[in-house]
Amino acid sequence: MSILIIQENRSARHDYHIVETFEAGLVLTGSEVKSIRARTVQLKDSYIAFKGNEAFLQNAHISEYKSSSYNNHQPERLRKILLHRDELDKIYGSLREKGLTCVPLKIYFKKGRVKVEIALVKGKKTHDKREAIKKRDIDNQLRRTKQVSR
Repeated sequence: MSILIIQENRSARHDYHIVETFEAGLVLTGSEVKSIRARTVQLKDSYIAFKGNEAFLQNAHISEYKSSSYNNHQPERLRKILLHRDELDKIYGSLREKGLTCVPLKIYFKKGRVKVEIALVKGKKTHDKREAIKKRDIDNQLRRTKQVSR
């Protein structure tokens, strides 16, 4: 099973505590798939919103495919998320009751299909972000000292 990661949303991991993740499919046009293969995708500031019983990916920018003809896609259109009904219900209930948000973490190809990893997340406070940065810096320093001592 080959997985080719196209784009990761690193700011989501920095800004949020990840509660639970899901793998979902996307409804795309041909020019969008070609643009994703060319890695012209931006997930920053994108999120999952519900309209009726369906989930949609909003604010994800997939650039127009340069070699496409006159019927190219809109770069920031709504894209339907494909999940099982029980997963949709679980996410929708969590968004309504617990005050969580749903954001995409990464977009990738799996067995030739475009998949998006979405997560239920809870926002971090500013001091939590500072602590994470301090911890990362300390870990990097320890790693460097171990490499120098070898």
